Amino acid sequence: MPYSAEISRVNPSTFLFVIDQSGSMAEAFGSGESSKPKAQGVADALNKLLSNLVIKCAKSEGVRDYYHVGVIGYGATVGPAFTGPLTGRELVPVSELANNPARIEQRSKKVDDGAGGLVDQQVRFPVWFEPQANGGTPMCQAMTEAERVISGWIQAHPNCFPPVVVHITDGESTDGDPSTALKRIRDLASADGNTLLFNIHLSSKDSATVSFPSSPSSLKDAYSLMLFETASQLTPFMQRVARERGFSIGEGGRGFVLNADLVTLIEALDIGTRPSNLL
Repeated sequence: MPYSAEISRVNPSTFLFVIDQSGSMAEAFGSGESSKPKAQGVADALNKLLSNLVIKCAKSEGVRDYYHVGVIGYGATVGPAFTGPLTGRELVPVSELANNPARIEQRSKKVDDGAGGLVDQQVRFPVWFEPQANGGTPMCQAMTEAERVISGWIQAHPNCFPPVVVHITDGESTDGDPSTALKRIRDLASADGNTLLFNIHLSSKDSATVSFPSSPSSLKDAYSLMLFETASQLTPFMQRVARERGFSIGEGGRGFVLNADLVTLIEALDIGTRPSNLL
């Protein structure tokens, strides 16, 4: 059966995040509590996810390299988007990620005070990826770069659990039609199945969110249809995780979210980075 390969230190898999860093990412999410700039919201969500991934891979003897992780940013420039000691690196083992944040911030989070209320608690927040919002949206160039990275990974790990590529964007490509490049990424395959491609579209408006649809019937324009058609179908395990998170997932639900707010973005990232029952 596809998507059943064991993920281990001997046979690791990979996550590649492809992040829109165009000028429009400086705009805020929709009104309300999540009305921070999209670039900052994405950076916070991604850094938190990377931190959780490190924790989940940590065992008594250290962090096990079940995964290698990369981030490609595209806007004024296109390329690897880690900062600090990992600057310029394409795919990094989780253990190296753990040991090389760009910096560690002190942040506050609300915790239960044990008496029915909430209090602020200071927590350490590692940062590997910084918010940026400059330039156009060279999506075709970014996807060509992602294809090269994933193709190289599969050549080196032909029997791996298929790579997961999570693409986050808020606008249309400014360097051509990216549909062919997106499909090429999705069609890259290890012996265990095709690459799993997620397309997460962010909105500045208070528009209705469409999450993991199985048909394009609710999509109103060619751009949304393209993101839907190029996204992968969720694996059975991902479908189960999505349902546990409260999403209504039909047969053939795809890794596509339209008009995501910050909360939905975080949920989608969690689902996309839960490819199997290892984590």
